[in-house]
Amino acid sequence: MEIVSNPTHGQIKNAAKALKDGHLVAFPTETVYGLGADATNAKAVSRIYSVKGRPIDHPLIVHISSINQLDKWASDIPDYAISLAKEFWPGPMTLILKRSELAQDFITGGQHNIGLRVPNQPIALSLIREFELLGGLGIAAPSANKFGAVSPTTAGAVEEELGSFLELEDLILDGGSSEVGVESSIIDCTMSKPSILRPGGVTLEMVEEFMKVKLHTKLSLNTIKTSGQSHNHYTPKARVILNLLSEPGEGFIAMASIPTPKGSVRLSSPKNIAEFAQGIYEALRNGDRKNLSVIKVILPEGIGLVDAIKDRLNKSSWKGDTN
Repeated sequence: MEIVSNPTHGQIKNAAKALKDGHLVAFPTETVYGLGADATNAKAVSRIYSVKGRPIDHPLIVHISSINQLDKWASDIPDYAISLAKEFWPGPMTLILKRSELAQDFITGGQHNIGLRVPNQPIALSLIREFELLGGLGIAAPSANKFGAVSPTTAGAVEEELGSFLELEDLILDGGSSEVGVESSIIDCTMSKPSILRPGGVTLEMVEEFMKVKLHTKLSLNTIKTSGQSHNHYTPKARVILNLLSEPGEGFIAMASIPTPKGSVRLSSPKNIAEFAQGIYEALRNGDRKNLSVIKVILPEGIGLVDAIKDRLNKSSWKGDTN
């Protein structure tokens, strides 16, 4: 396994060739780092599940280069989905659509739907385009971490967690820290109007403002399986406790305006909501690196991206029965 920092165009072409040859390539997106494979290669995709320890009925998101690739993977695409794609792609938004014949069960988890997105990150887009020039049709890429663990927002975090599980021919493309820091919004476009299955960088408010219609979320009611859906997800080794001040020796994450309790280990002091989202996963990982047993987080207030932050932290702190 090789890490390629600030990859050149030639190195990105080599990475695309590695994907076409059936190898795995971890790459940066604006949300988190993804673990990529040829989305039409069942053997390569099976390695994603094996490396991550991901249940095989959990579908993968396919990354494409533009809206022009949409109808290769999806069928019966509603007009509003086209409008959303034109408005928010490239960007942190995944659309759930009825699948085409190209989208096989090993990508969809046996469902009749497919998740698609166009990432807004130069290395990711260049990789996808070079892959398409080689005849590739899309890159399947869940977050590059063990299933249920904290998503990586740096190449170092990918290596730290998955390096020992990757093969010699696999690659990690290092493009620095992810800009958004939490996974894409997932929007169900299989019904008469869209609904939010997972909040993210394209917020409920943004979609409602664009469509001029009030939407609802189906976070607890939907029957469509999507990434990050399980209660116990995005979890560090430390126990995460929300909205309590930390005790001496415990980790603490809160907005910069909230003082650090005496004796606590400050892991993050974001000055705004965007900084909170961008740094939350790395802060949780730092808590584990420091062998902290407890991390306490004061949730930020507000709407928009705050919904995504609360969603991820509520799941990272949930310790119920997962059997």
